[in-house]
Amino acid sequence: MYSTNIDSMINACKIHFCLLILLVFGGNVFGQKYDLLIKGGHVIDPANGIDKIMDIAVNKGIIAKVAVKINEPAEKIIEAKGLYVTPGFIDMHTHVFVGPNAGLFADGVNSVSPDDFTFRSGVTTVVDAGTSGWRSFPLFKKQVIDQSKTRILAFINISGDGMTGAEHEQNIADMVPDSALSIINQHAETIVGVKIGHYNGTDWTPYDNAIKLARQVEKPLFVECHLPQYSLQDQLAKLSAGDMITHTYENIKERMPIIGEDGKVRPFVLEAKKRGILFDLGHGGAGFWFDQAAPAVKQGFAPNSFGTDLHRFSMNSAMKDMTNVMSKFMALGLSLNDVVQIATWNAAMAIKHEELGNLKAGNVADLAIFKVSEGTFGFTDSGGKTISGSKKLEMEMTVRDGKIVWDLNGLGAKKVDF
Repeated sequence: MYSTNIDSMINACKIHFCLLILLVFGGNVFGQKYDLLIKGGHVIDPANGIDKIMDIAVNKGIIAKVAVKINEPAEKIIEAKGLYVTPGFIDMHTHVFVGPNAGLFADGVNSVSPDDFTFRSGVTTVVDAGTSGWRSFPLFKKQVIDQSKTRILAFINISGDGMTGAEHEQNIADMVPDSALSIINQHAETIVGVKIGHYNGTDWTPYDNAIKLARQVEKPLFVECHLPQYSLQDQLAKLSAGDMITHTYENIKERMPIIGEDGKVRPFVLEAKKRGILFDLGHGGAGFWFDQAAPAVKQGFAPNSFGTDLHRFSMNSAMKDMTNVMSKFMALGLSLNDVVQIATWNAAMAIKHEELGNLKAGNVADLAIFKVSEGTFGFTDSGGKTISGSKKLEMEMTVRDGKIVWDLNGLGAKKVDF
């Protein structure tokens, strides 16, 4: 009898000890281990060399595990067979400082609210292309950045008020590196670099001040090359490795195009790329022409990032959205892996946020889940020209910070029958 009681006490202690160990080290083993489990999708993660069918587990907004098979339970399971799963896309060139002012980009109606357009095209991070300046950035952060589910990073405009119209953007006295330096240091995790653009004068001071500031903060310079008084060759010559120039395939009178009269990418453009200058797409409403992009891509000169130049006008013209842009470049000859790398890891490295753009365990769970439809699709440029392509990306689901924020066909919803 006494021995039986002792045995019972020992067994009870063992049980309690095991329970304690499980509670301390085993997480929520008596419930769901993961918040979200995406099963059987074709994972493309160029940063980590993944290109095969795998499962991805998410817990508390973080990528918990990526493996061929994950059998642990989850609160929600997404069956992704037949779909592609990639890191969330990064849009390098947007204008999202939306506000009430007519005719303006900074705090104006020409910018757009990012959440209205990003998630439906797989974009989880946007970089605002200098819509705000050092004086207006605090309002931008309070009014838009802090209110949005989309992650918003920003280039700060060397012009103090940002994109507020020609009169203000020509004021050299307002292009003060020291004032901008203070704002960048206060918001170093959000501000990824310095922007120069839309200056019509003949003085190099704005360009030089922007370069000076970028070097001080050790962040890239982003050049929106609507600077008709500076030759493209001179602009590129001033830039350093890691700096970016946008509207790469533009063909307008304000700037020399990258394709020469011989149909080849100009030698000084190739030399700039060899030096480490990064070329962003900057599609926009007028920034993309097939007579530039088609020969450039054939010659191996693809963009480093797919900045859509998202704003009020571009989204309703040839640009449309990120998935359309990526599909357009597939029609020009890039592979699916190529366009995923450009939209994810290339962009993350360019803005020095390497915790983004890849699916490494421990990183934030930003995911794009899409199918590639086959058929005949039309893609248009800024000059009204159209080409046909046989493949088109169609976004099924977007996950931002571990939460489903776009679900086209209810993959994450509870199925009911009537």
